[in-house]
Amino acid sequence: MDPELALLVNAIISGLLLGSLYAAAAAGLAISFGMLDIVNIAHPALVVLGAFAVVVVSGGLGLDPLLSAVLLAPGFWLLGAGIYTAYHHFFERRGDQALHGLAFFFGVMFIIEVGLVMVFGADQRYVDPSYASITYYFGDIDLPLRMLVPGASALATIGALALYLRTTFTGRAIAAVAQDPEALRLLAIDPVRIKRFAFGISVALAGLAGGALVVVQPIDPWSGHVFIGRVFAIVIMGGMASLSGCVLAALAFGVAENVTAAFYGPSWSPAVAFGALLLVLAFRPQGLFGRAA
Repeated sequence: MDPELALLVNAIISGLLLGSLYAAAAAGLAISFGMLDIVNIAHPALVVLGAFAVVVVSGGLGLDPLLSAVLLAPGFWLLGAGIYTAYHHFFERRGDQALHGLAFFFGVMFIIEVGLVMVFGADQRYVDPSYASITYYFGDIDLPLRMLVPGASALATIGALALYLRTTFTGRAIAAVAQDPEALRLLAIDPVRIKRFAFGISVALAGLAGGALVVVQPIDPWSGHVFIGRVFAIVIMGGMASLSGCVLAALAFGVAENVTAAFYGPSWSPAVAFGALLLVLAFRPQGLFGRAA
């Protein structure tokens, strides 16, 4: 294979694998920000918290990090339900969620980051599962399992969640709660209970994304800062409440960044990826999978 073509193909494949990690990090935000209209700026910090929790459980019990993330998911759901309960009690029910609620989630983010520094220090942590050093070669094409396994697991999780939201009564209620809570009340459904349940799911997804993240790269308490802009951009680009759009936008982001880094250097990657976001918003303001008003 021509060296330039081989470089391009490998950059695209690596970009798709990177994009699947972005999708894992952004899927929970698509629920809280896109479906519930809650600007959870702390979501990337919750992903990092999940990664550190996976490091502890995986190291202590000798489990695969992705399995550890699954075992931790119920605990993260409870954490999310608790965070939403406080958010609703102090801000949402009084109509202060716009500014004061945003400040609340900034506070959650800083508490998580400072708490991680106090407990774990500022050093990077990582997990090496048994497949981390295995790479499949197909001619000039490389396929590292360190990225393939968490990426495939993330996409499978998002697919299962999308199926749940589309086919169950509770899933449809989650999709409707931010648009018309009064209609839910007419059906004897408590919008607050639905939002608490859904926000718990979004935080559980953050914990699962942390398990995928710590397999792919080392993490430190400040790693979430790298993802803040990306995950919000991906959710907006994908159409806010669309999980399929979120995945497509994440894969496009990953490919754009990797191809740019391979041919023009990594310093250009964010500019090209966010430039693609601006183009999408210019010609399709509702995002790739969003519906026009």
